[in-house]
Amino acid sequence: MNKIKSPKLYQAFIPIIFLIGFLSLNVIIFKENTLSGANQIVLLLSAAVAGLISIRLNVSYNKLLSSINKSISIAIPSILILLIIGSLAGTWLISGIIPVIIYYGLQIIHPSIFLFTALIVSGIISLVTGSSWSTIATIGVALLGIGKTLGINDGLVAGAIISGAYFGDKMSPLSDTTNLASAVAGTDLFTHIRYMVITTGPSILLTLIIFLIIGFTNNYNISETNIRQVLIIIDNSFNLNPLLLAIPVILIFIIIKKVPALPALLIGTLLGAVAALIFQPGLIRQLAGEGISQIKASYIVIMRAMFGNIQIDTANKTINDLFVTGGMAGMLYTVWLILSAMVFGGIMEAGGMLKRITKTIILLAQSTGSLIASTITTCIFFNLTASDQYLAIVVPGRMYSQTFKDKGLKPEVLSRTLEDAGTLTSVLIPWNTCGATQAKVLGVPTMTYLPFCFFNLINPVIAIIIGYTNFKIRRIVNNTTIKQ
Repeated sequence: MNKIKSPKLYQAFIPIIFLIGFLSLNVIIFKENTLSGANQIVLLLSAAVAGLISIRLNVSYNKLLSSINKSISIAIPSILILLIIGSLAGTWLISGIIPVIIYYGLQIIHPSIFLFTALIVSGIISLVTGSSWSTIATIGVALLGIGKTLGINDGLVAGAIISGAYFGDKMSPLSDTTNLASAVAGTDLFTHIRYMVITTGPSILLTLIIFLIIGFTNNYNISETNIRQVLIIIDNSFNLNPLLLAIPVILIFIIIKKVPALPALLIGTLLGAVAALIFQPGLIRQLAGEGISQIKASYIVIMRAMFGNIQIDTANKTINDLFVTGGMAGMLYTVWLILSAMVFGGIMEAGGMLKRITKTIILLAQSTGSLIASTITTCIFFNLTASDQYLAIVVPGRMYSQTFKDKGLKPEVLSRTLEDAGTLTSVLIPWNTCGATQAKVLGVPTMTYLPFCFFNLINPVIAIIIGYTNFKIRRIVNNTTIKQ
């Protein structure tokens, strides 16, 4: 058996250059429809290019398949959550949960502070639940509906929601990525969270200021008459019982009690189905069609809400666009994208190409600032290539752990850096599990909301600046922590 060769740097970059080139071509040709198949094909073709290079390096076909299986297995929990989120969106629509949040939100929130409020609300809920995905799939969808009705740009609204959700996720002791980063770096969870304040605090403050400025400088031509008309249409289409608000509260409570995301979201889905039976019997009859008994209609509509398309027609086109869901079936393009991305990442890993590129990056890291910048670059690189935020935390964490120790840096410096980039940039990449999921859940393409995810964009930059200025960088000297 021939010995496996290490790839040269140019060989490691060939599949990435191929991927970026054809993804860019897809954007030009297919525009907003790139996720309907074009990007998936490019990822698989890029994987084939990486596979050919790997075979030339004497990597066996069986090893490539094994690496693909391992890569896909990492994404399975995310895929299952994504499918359940599709069902939850369906039952929360037909039950009136999303409409009732939009209804009351339109009466409370003024357009000038809406973006600021959306960020705060998303941040608080994500902080107490530890889940950006659950926050965006529930409250985030409702906030987007309010923003649409107020005439605010979808990308701006999604950017505010995502910024808040990922801030809360990053700082929550209940978050899986927060626990993962501290565990990989070998530091205490609450030491890790407290130390993140140094980079996260200025980042979220700047983000809040930016959204306030945007809110007060934009001219929203929304008349009270138009809002009143929308409220009347929602009121006529649903039974808007305030008791429906109890279900999001119950779901948040369940997540706070550390119930895993998958069963928690399934419970939320089933509660939505029960609420539909209790509060929306008339809507169920309308959606099922005439000549069907109530029991049969209820079964048909609830099942369809979970697995397929549901559209509630009103007299207002804007409202119609809000009241559409695709159920589990609506998530299948995203599942396809995630699977394709994990195939690409698996082959790149098996061929040693990811390791070859990151090894070069490590050699460039000499000062503390350059080491932190290199770690951030590596996390972004893994979010781009491995397409999974967990891999973007775990792999760089293992790679740089000894280097941080050799530089005399405390483990919380590494754990914070992993979150500043690995957690936050995952949602900015269209084919990453996070970027693909949030784009589908919100119905806003990744490249549309990316420029407005100010928190996710600012935080890595702040982290690099703090690294180069050596501000509050914790060091070990003779087993004593030195706080600068």
